[in-house]
Amino acid sequence: MTGTDDGTKAGTRGPARASGPRVPAPWVRTRLRAAPAAALALALLVALTAALAAAFPRAVDRYEDAGLRRTLDDASPRRTTVQFFAPRPDLELSLGEGENALREAALRKGYDAVLAAVDKPLVADRAQSSYGVRTSDPTDASDSFLARPSGLPPRVALVAQNALGAHSRAASGRLPRATDPVTATTSEVEAAVTTETARTLHIKVGSVIHVPGLERAPLAVRITGIVAPREPDGAYWMSTPLIREPSLIQLPSDGGTYWIGALLLAPDAGPVLLGTPGKPERYWQVAPDTSGPTAHDVSGLASAVAALESGPGLARIRERVDPLTDATTDLDEVLSSFTELRSGIAPLVAVAAFGAGTVAAVVVLMASGLAAERRRGELALVRARGGSLPGVLGRLLAETAVVAVPAGALGLGAALLAVPHARLSSAVAAALAVTVLACVALPVRAAFAHRAVRVHGGREDIASVRPSRRRTVAELTVLVLATAAVAALRRGGTDDAGSSGGSGDQLVALAPVLVGVIAALVLVRLYPFPLRRLAGPAGRLRGVVAPLSLARAGRTSASTALPLLALLTALTTAAFGGSVLAGVHTARDHAALLATGADARIEATHALPTALPGRIRDTRGVREAVPVSVAYRAQARRGSGTAGETAALVGVEPGPYGQLSRELGLGGFPARTLRATGPGRGSGSGSGSGSGKAVVPAIASPSLADRFGTAPFSVQLEDDSKMTVRIAAVRDVTPAVTDLDFLVVDREALTRRAARPTALLLTGGHLDGAALRRAAGGGVDVRLRAEVRTAYVHSPLQSGAERIYTAAVAAGAGYAVLALLLALVRAAPERSALLARLRTMGLTRAQGRRLLVLESLPQALLAAVGGALTGWAAIRLLAPGLDLTAIAVAGRPAPGGTARLRTDALSLLVPSLAVLVVATGVALAQAWWTGRRGSVRELRAGDGR
Repeated sequence: MTGTDDGTKAGTRGPARASGPRVPAPWVRTRLRAAPAAALALALLVALTAALAAAFPRAVDRYEDAGLRRTLDDASPRRTTVQFFAPRPDLELSLGEGENALREAALRKGYDAVLAAVDKPLVADRAQSSYGVRTSDPTDASDSFLARPSGLPPRVALVAQNALGAHSRAASGRLPRATDPVTATTSEVEAAVTTETARTLHIKVGSVIHVPGLERAPLAVRITGIVAPREPDGAYWMSTPLIREPSLIQLPSDGGTYWIGALLLAPDAGPVLLGTPGKPERYWQVAPDTSGPTAHDVSGLASAVAALESGPGLARIRERVDPLTDATTDLDEVLSSFTELRSGIAPLVAVAAFGAGTVAAVVVLMASGLAAERRRGELALVRARGGSLPGVLGRLLAETAVVAVPAGALGLGAALLAVPHARLSSAVAAALAVTVLACVALPVRAAFAHRAVRVHGGREDIASVRPSRRRTVAELTVLVLATAAVAALRRGGTDDAGSSGGSGDQLVALAPVLVGVIAALVLVRLYPFPLRRLAGPAGRLRGVVAPLSLARAGRTSASTALPLLALLTALTTAAFGGSVLAGVHTARDHAALLATGADARIEATHALPTALPGRIRDTRGVREAVPVSVAYRAQARRGSGTAGETAALVGVEPGPYGQLSRELGLGGFPARTLRATGPGRGSGSGSGSGSGKAVVPAIASPSLADRFGTAPFSVQLEDDSKMTVRIAAVRDVTPAVTDLDFLVVDREALTRRAARPTALLLTGGHLDGAALRRAAGGGVDVRLRAEVRTAYVHSPLQSGAERIYTAAVAAGAGYAVLALLLALVRAAPERSALLARLRTMGLTRAQGRRLLVLESLPQALLAAVGGALTGWAAIRLLAPGLDLTAIAVAGRPAPGGTARLRTDALSLLVPSLAVLVVATGVALAQAWWTGRRGSVRELRAGDGR
């Protein structure tokens, strides 16, 4: 009997069919319905990775922007304001034209021209910018009621600045006025002074101050009001601090002092300055808006400032205002200091970013590889039944994009909400990169696996798959790149890398990652051989667990490189990052210790009260208080005719001070080193005679030891007493002084006056700064080591970079754990089936647990040991080129020299041990779960694995 194409018998009718062509089920919808859990897992992974990738550049932007604002705010307005000034009008002009040039209308016109020359991103703060006319050379005011600290008359500057009423309030009297047109010959004008000027110079409302005239009678300046600044720290007042408060000047010749103050005239009273010898000048002060600029505007800001100082902007101002206009500002130096700090920190953050990014990318690739492995049979069948490779790849790309693109957009949106007020472009680019990687990873993996049509593939374990030539070339290429990066970093360091820019910076930042990559590639090739060597001796042991686990570990999948790469990269990055953070904290602690010399320091320029050490010792938290006397300007010389060497002479009690030095690690010494032996011990100048005949042993700094050697030499103290010392020991540092050449001697060898303590070095836990300051009283300086350490974390660049670094290392560790879980999940079906088969042969549950643990342990142990060794090697290789000073102390004055990277044991061992714990825990959990499901279910034929 014949049949039809649809399988029904000839002559019979099948079921009724709808007319028209049959429509196949959509591929994407079918696949998503078939594996919703896998699609959801991929969406979560892409969303999380995209959110982290997009949040990273925005977080960097935020702390860099905060660092720039802090830098601008910390700089005084006198430094950040761009000041333009022009001399008095051309002498060829008539007197009336010259007077008109100093009136407010003309100055306002010049002010508008100055503002028009300011180029973005530099924006003027119009509320704090100012203009006016002033005398550049203050003149004597001989009125008897003015303050004269040493009999010298004060000097006053006449200033006619705009908007005085808007920036001040009248404390008494009223603001000055210019009712009649003021000229160079006006005999009397009104003025105001600030409260500080009035208090210091003894000025009252109604006072008349006479200023010398130029070829005319003295100018009478009547004080009509005393004003208080509304914003005393604003640029309006602080761009020229003299208008807010007077300044005390000391003459270098005889030490006499006199005051300089400012008299604030009405804004339209500028022409009267032409009748004084004070050399009047016009000025325009542009205060920058510090709230608007961001860190990525710094280069543009520097260019705009340079254009105003000596570029096209200044040329336009000279053309429209006055050809002799000049400009000055320190804003360029302020921006340069921020750039230097950022360039010192950015390479360190880039190392963490590249490490965490590499691990995240590997995890995404592993997830795609897991999906490709799960669908290997399906895709091979499609290819065998005639499916074209481009068609299969297109469908895979479509079904992945349907999940990945919305997930990437969701992650981007979460990042934008979590980290607001930062650049959008970098975040979009990062999220887009993650989404594209997630979309193309599965199709590319399938393209390599199914480019040839085959239904049954061969074994793909390490024992049967040999590395291809392409793989060898790729591994050699990575080796060359890693070597170049390490060499570049060791030779130039992160400072040079941060200043050079370009791809070299990225190569240097990738150096720890590339070291981990090389280690992963080498270990993947080498580690099966020792396992196979151990398989033979293990086979002679009783039981099947040990030999079976070693045999299976030695024949693991050839795709082990990706999980091992993820683990090694994460461990290397964690060790490197942990060592960086530990090095930063250590550098700050050491710098703070050198700055204080102990846990706290109490010091005065004079001798401390006799009862003070007792009061301090009774303060809560103080364990010991070591008194020292420090003469900072002692002169050491050999012979009366030679030049003296300035050094700090430190008088100490050898026992307590030596013990303190040993405990702190700051040049410890035994007490006998400073004990004089032989006749004349302790006499020195102790009698006050100043003979200096006794030779006193001393501990010296290296430079003094190099100059004077071990022969005796003379030291003259600040009280003119003398002593003869001999260097008995050399120490690089000592607690009492910092960054100075020093001589440490026994206090008994000093005169009674010189031996009186000027400082106390305190040790103890949880010292209370407020209690110490109350006990110390006034006139002394109290510094706590903890407070000094906190002061080193001054810029948001430091704290932000540390938080970013910590988050990047934590994210890398999380992705490493995820990579380990993916690797175990990939092998879970095969292991479950193996356990089920072995249990039918009599394997107990305890033996099954041991089998899974021993099988997964070699790779985990390899990753743990390899990660620790690779992290140690990366730190040792890259440490000479890494400078942690910028992130540790942010360019603030700090003793101790350059902060270098050192190996941190906890950062090496803790992540490695965590890998072992996770691997063992997952193996035990898998064995427990398999035991609950039972062997029959695992051995059913046809189950998809």
